[in-house]
Amino acid sequence: MTINGLQKLTLLDFPGRTACTVFSGGCNFRCPFCHNASLVLRPASLPVVSHEELFSFLEKRRGLLDGVAVTGGEPTLQKDLPDFLGQIKKLGFAVKLDTNGTDPAMLRRIIEEGLADYAAMDVKSSPEGYAAACGITAVDLKPVLESISLLLEGRIEYEFRTTAVSGLHTPEDFDAIGRMIAGADRYFIQCFKDSGDVIADGFGAPSRAELDAMLAAARKHVPSACLRGVD
Repeated sequence: MTINGLQKLTLLDFPGRTACTVFSGGCNFRCPFCHNASLVLRPASLPVVSHEELFSFLEKRRGLLDGVAVTGGEPTLQKDLPDFLGQIKKLGFAVKLDTNGTDPAMLRRIIEEGLADYAAMDVKSSPEGYAAACGITAVDLKPVLESISLLLEGRIEYEFRTTAVSGLHTPEDFDAIGRMIAGADRYFIQCFKDSGDVIADGFGAPSRAELDAMLAAARKHVPSACLRGVD
């Protein structure tokens, strides 16, 4: 498990927990609005946090932090992820995993072995808009839909989320997303924000009126859907 970043304190990344965030590099998508472009495109250029450094930090934070959020990039690309999460769990921390859902076999193993307490899955767009939102020519939606179904079984706390981007998403996309995740406990629509380290330029945030229309479309199928991080 290669670690390319460590945020030592977050009150936002892990709902209900005081946590730190571990960043893994590399991703199989190229979402043009991605705010961690360096992690996705140039992970080898980034500093590496050794396992020794990370677990020494966690030992010192036992009793102070409640959890560890593992994000990317796409963490499930790292084949030793289950062992890594197991080491974190042995220290008594709750684990949150962020994923794009393209490796349902890995996600299933993590759930069945009790290696995560919470999963957050990004649902990028409607089936018709998925490739454009992911920045690649074609997307096999079968594993994505399998991961959605797996989380909907409710064996782990979870959320689905979508970053809404002007020019990429319409209310019709959110109607389709709602149908994809119908029955979900939690669904958040997040507004695009330019971090200064995005993969492609030229994208913007939807207006509040556009966001409200997207939310209304999603709520046809997921009544609990809400906006996150929107004033």
